[in-house]
Amino acid sequence: MSANPLLDELIKLSLEVGREDRHLAMLGEGNTSAAGDDDTFWIKASGTSLSTANAASFSHIRTDAVLAYVERPHMNEVEVGAALADVLVDPTHKRPSTETFMHAVLLAEGGARWIAHAHPVSANAILCSKLGAEPFQRPMFPDGIVVCGRYPAVVPYVDPGFYLGHAIRNELRRYQDAHGANPKLMLMVNHGITALGQTAQEALNIMRMADKWARILLGTYALGGPNYMAEEEAERIDHRLDEVYRRKVLRG
Repeated sequence: MSANPLLDELIKLSLEVGREDRHLAMLGEGNTSAAGDDDTFWIKASGTSLSTANAASFSHIRTDAVLAYVERPHMNEVEVGAALADVLVDPTHKRPSTETFMHAVLLAEGGARWIAHAHPVSANAILCSKLGAEPFQRPMFPDGIVVCGRYPAVVPYVDPGFYLGHAIRNELRRYQDAHGANPKLMLMVNHGITALGQTAQEALNIMRMADKWARILLGTYALGGPNYMAEEEAERIDHRLDEVYRRKVLRG
């Protein structure tokens, strides 16, 4: 335990996402973050493991400083390394994840307070296939809609780090224009998935439900292919009063 309740909750989320039996992330894969109330956020440090997360596994970041770098059109690897050191609140903290740019954008513009990013075996079996994110584009079952949202956001493969931050921002703004809301789930082709939660519990719920969704999809292809829900049925589930209530309860 640390002296920071937010960091303690982030450690718990990280350990849950990093559980080896869930096959969501291994070794140094994946990262998590949480927004503070002072224009800062905490994010997993580069090279640390979600499965063994502790207080020393995280770096404290100045959000506005990261966003200022995202405004640049180009940065080379040396400049990125210098930027990741510059945005630290405490210069003694470890170098933050290369996905710091992505997390800053999602926390600042995506309406999320908690982010979980991982590379699930199930989801990547689809996202790394020739079908990419296409199988996820239509809803299949009610709980997928309730927890992950009606529509996932989709980002094509982009080199992780600075340029992925740009791609994430572009897709986030496109999604907001198209749907008038923020996504809960972001699919990253040939890379992984990202959950955008209001609470740590919601971020974990989205991650786990997306894993279930991917497993179901894989199973359907062995039995003739997906049988998607009708659009009017999906719309009904998304706005039913009892499901809206359940969504709030599940969020924690």
